[in-house]
Amino acid sequence: QVQLVESGGGLVQPGGSLRISCAASGSIRNINSMGWYRQAPGKERELVAVIVSGGGTNYADSVKGRFTISRDNAKNTVYLQMNSLKPDDTAVYYCNAGITRRDYITSAYWGQGTQVTVSS
Repeated sequence: QVQLVESGGGLVQPGGSLRISCAASGSIRNINSMGWYRQAPGKERELVAVIVSGGGTNYADSVKGRFTISRDNAKNTVYLQMNSLKPDDTAVYYCNAGITRRDYITSAYWGQGTQVTVSS
């Protein structure tokens, strides 16, 4: 089994910063990509940022220049540093990872989600 556990969500004022983390654990052979999605009430889940094993990154236009995704391969952990937060960033943030297990089966895994609320 593989698990993704997110942490670091919370309430922050507009213009503030927050860092969320996601740690993968279990029967892992290789993590191919890790990323963050978010889903606001009444909206579809959308990609926020992704980082591949070679370090390449991709961001949604709405967060470019404000959010930074990074990963610690030794800890199987991905981070999302969020700066200059806006009320529109309020959502449940979900971690996603493409993982090859020790039995060589590759699947996409999701975390349970962490709430980020931007409000004064």
